[in-house]
Amino acid sequence: MIRRSLDVVATHDAVRFLAYGAAGWAVDSLFVFARTGRRRPSSLLNVPVYGLARPLFEPVHDRIRCRRLVTRAAVYGVGTLAVEYASGRALRRLVGHAPWDYGRARFAVDGLVRLDYLPLWTLFGLGLERLHDLLVPRRADDRAARPGPTPGPLS
Repeated sequence: MIRRSLDVVATHDAVRFLAYGAAGWAVDSLFVFARTGRRRPSSLLNVPVYGLARPLFEPVHDRIRCRRLVTRAAVYGVGTLAVEYASGRALRRLVGHAPWDYGRARFAVDGLVRLDYLPLWTLFGLGLERLHDLLVPRRADDRAARPGPTPGPLS
């Protein structure tokens, strides 16, 4: 019953946008706390940035879901860095600053992305696969036409 209700609600783009935004914001807040001990949550400006997973991540995941884990992870990591950089630049123009600032970190690019975070973004993308599949369950005919990855150590 709950799953059926979730299926109906999650079909709406706005609900999925908010689900990705909230999930990303929560993970970001936990990461910041684990890394710095800062108890203040991440900026709410990050919610729409993570919400971009709805229009950007979902179609990519649908196209590459049959690929090997390493390929999917690389696509998600590089894609996330690109979105983080572009959204950071846009936020700087719109509100005067990005809610994150990597400053002069060794592998920072314009203070907006850190290349050394690439492995973390790959894991985040793989986690989003599970969220996407929960929010948008595939029908049986979709699974037959486009099967998911074969279970195994690298899938």
